Amino acid sequence: MAKVGKRSKAAREGIDRNKEYVVSEALGLVKSRSTAKFDETIEVAINLGVDPRHADQMVRGACVLPNGTGKTVRVAVFARDAKADEAKAAGADIVGAEELVKEVQGGTINFDTVIATPDMMPLVGRLGKVLGPRGMMPNPKVGTVTPDVTRAVKDAKGGSVQFRVEKAGIVHAGVGKVSFEASRLEENVKAFVGAVIKAKPSGAKGTYVKRVALSSTMGPGVKVDLGSITE
Repeated sequence: MAKVGKRSKAAREGIDRNKEYVVSEALGLVKSRSTAKFDETIEVAINLGVDPRHADQMVRGACVLPNGTGKTVRVAVFARDAKADEAKAAGADIVGAEELVKEVQGGTINFDTVIATPDMMPLVGRLGKVLGPRGMMPNPKVGTVTPDVTRAVKDAKGGSVQFRVEKAGIVHAGVGKVSFEASRLEENVKAFVGAVIKAKPSGAKGTYVKRVALSSTMGPGVKVDLGSITE
């Protein structure tokens, strides 16, 4: 424990907790303080001025990061016939219908993202209790219920990140790896924050984006100046 405490204390040194850094400087601080033995994920957390208990203040959407996430994503597609063939051709890892529903109901979940054609939703709806808590339930709002399975699979494989505001009004997501070049990370951060701003709900009152912070998986948070992201 002492070792971890020392490491986190050292990582926090030189970071002004009250200062909002321009995004490039914030990324430099986060990258330089990543000391884990694995390639840490760079995470962005956005505090929003919304109360998601109200339907008109729910924030939800998806963003295709221009430089990907650095993660290998396994995609499952619920589709039949020609659409199933299309999904396989696009690179889906698992494609099926009734038999795939049975597998998932039986506890076999060896995928990270789920896509479904609209006609499959009555069937996929049975999996709400299994996929819902994992944040995997297909939804037309984030482009995972769609007749265009080719695009959906390619987006998921290429770095599509789904987001949904939590009870405390926070949206967070992984936007790349520490090993990415800073310029590529900056593009991803700007794309993600832009997508969240675009998803501003009709019921949001006052200041919508209150705070943005960046961190690595094991590292300290660094506040970011919003103007440097949206300029």
